[in-house]
Amino acid sequence: MTDKQRWTADRIPDQTGRVSVVTGANSGLGLATIRELARRGGRVILAVRDEEKGRRAAEALGADARLLDVRPLDLADLDSVRAFAERMRAEHPHLDVLVNNAGVMAPPRTLSPQGHELQFATNHLGHFALTGLLLDLLAAGTDPRVVTVSSINHRQGSLRFEDLNGERGYAPMAFYNQSKFANAVFGKELHRRLTATSSPVRSVLAHPGYTATSLQMKDTSGLAKLFFGRVGNPLLAQRPERGALPQLYAATDPSVAGGEFIGPDGMGELRGAPTRVRLSDAAGDPGTGRRLWEESERLTGVRFLSS
Repeated sequence: MTDKQRWTADRIPDQTGRVSVVTGANSGLGLATIRELARRGGRVILAVRDEEKGRRAAEALGADARLLDVRPLDLADLDSVRAFAERMRAEHPHLDVLVNNAGVMAPPRTLSPQGHELQFATNHLGHFALTGLLLDLLAAGTDPRVVTVSSINHRQGSLRFEDLNGERGYAPMAFYNQSKFANAVFGKELHRRLTATSSPVRSVLAHPGYTATSLQMKDTSGLAKLFFGRVGNPLLAQRPERGALPQLYAATDPSVAGGEFIGPDGMGELRGAPTRVRLSDAAGDPGTGRRLWEESERLTGVRFLSS
């Protein structure tokens, strides 16, 4: 994009009548995303682990708060994911956008209620299950989209299918990279399967570059917290309002096609305006996509678009 064409939130189309679900919506990228969607008239469901923090975030938006609904969702707990999806089905005849935004980064090794490694459970498995459970509501929407937020770090990741839970060895950042690689693989495989079934739903990937959020501080351990929170953020990171632009572009711009990956246009994709960026060859491999999909169905008990 040229400077004259650089995309900003002011170019988001009118969202009146559209209903969006944004996970991890009470802070950081999620909060910036809901703010802009509501500012353009959209109704937004804040899917948050801490309901009280979600309510405070919604109230802080003032006039636009009337367009926001706070609903509890703990992506690490598959029972919570199912309960959230059932509530959406009771409250909404359709959804138009699902932004799979929430995540945790580099905590000490922790297991989810179902016994899965926390980063893989939260960042990937919870979003996989949520997407499957809401897919028919999205298919009933207008210009429906699933936006899965990955990371630059997906290019450093791989899937340890023989040890997804880190029982044989756990390194916080390596397993974060695995989870973001899984996001990328899932978004691309979802696109393939939606296309094969002629679904109206588009699967789009996005990443925020290097953005200063609480993600790098809240659960992060050791040296990762020191670098990302104390050193890197002040020197390199952009504000969440800028970091959220790729996922907002993916969620709203009419030109976006299924299967595309949107990230910042600056050096190293660390910051800048939204543009189409490259998915790693490994993340786009169909064989890896099929294997992750089948394993995710097995681990979550949620089956959809099965081949």
